[in-house]
Amino acid sequence: MIEVGLVGFGLAGRSFHAPVIRAVPGLHLAAIVQRSGTEAAEKYPDVQPVRSLDELLSIPEIRLVVIATPNETHYPFARQCLEAGRDVVVDKPFTTTLEEAKVLLQVVKVTGRFLTVYQNRRYDGDFQAIRKLVEAGTLGRIVRFETTYDRFRPQLKPGAWRETSSPGSGILFDIAPHLIDHALVLFGLPEAVTADIRIERENAVADDAFDITLHYRNNMRAVLRSSILAAAPRPRFVLLGTQGSFVKQAFDPQEMNLRRGHIPADKPWGYEPEENWGVLTIPKGDAFEQRRIPSATCDYRDYYSNVRDAILGRAAPAVTPEYALDVMGMLELARESSAKRCTIPW
Repeated sequence: MIEVGLVGFGLAGRSFHAPVIRAVPGLHLAAIVQRSGTEAAEKYPDVQPVRSLDELLSIPEIRLVVIATPNETHYPFARQCLEAGRDVVVDKPFTTTLEEAKVLLQVVKVTGRFLTVYQNRRYDGDFQAIRKLVEAGTLGRIVRFETTYDRFRPQLKPGAWRETSSPGSGILFDIAPHLIDHALVLFGLPEAVTADIRIERENAVADDAFDITLHYRNNMRAVLRSSILAAAPRPRFVLLGTQGSFVKQAFDPQEMNLRRGHIPADKPWGYEPEENWGVLTIPKGDAFEQRRIPSATCDYRDYYSNVRDAILGRAAPAVTPEYALDVMGMLELARESSAKRCTIPW
């Protein structure tokens, strides 16, 4: 049994880590760091509450530390845990700068500990269905891939760290790591990046919208988009190929299920009714044939199952530190492209 300590009990820790960890055989959520308040102790009375990372690291049984705290703490907390001889899961983004990420890789090499980043959205059922379509060549040569994460929140959230000007704040570091992960998993590293990162809401100080285009060989493009002013969300996924297209309108329900605490007992956490499945369109003679493609039966437990197996030497890690470094590199290139208003080669 791997004893796990969770650092942070905000939205990420409360909704996207604690319930998932507790649902994976071989992992035991032993302690939760919550600096103030009693929500963690009330929710999980069998888990030891602690008030600081130092207090957590004083518990010798803790082997794996999960960091689900504000982005600017990811680097110092991860480094402290690694140097204390613990394995580490860091919520995305890995760090707030590429240089910090490079330092953590060096710490891993010195300590020999396990380090990974929580790219949980690759375990959305609709994305896994897309992986199967691409790998099977169903759409032919892909010429365009779009992954979009829209919300509608015109009002600012006073006191929210993501909406301040602090390092790692804003929608780019909040959402883009997921969308970059989608593109890199499907197509690998691009040849160049073009980005427009901006503030659309009045009086906002952190970026709240972006459009990123990844340029691949053979004129293939991956388009990553997000806006907080999308009252009518755009399609979640679009793929265009030489032999057909795939469009997924609805958002994978897993995130909202976890936010609300509605975890299906007898089916995958991201279970979707057939009417929400993506639509595959392929030519058939002079017309077109459409059919719905079921979302895959997977969920965020698969991520933590891989973490468990990788720590125990049973499997290769799904998200390596080197891979996480590439994601950080993409984020920095996107910022540079947007600032200079030009395309930046990888």
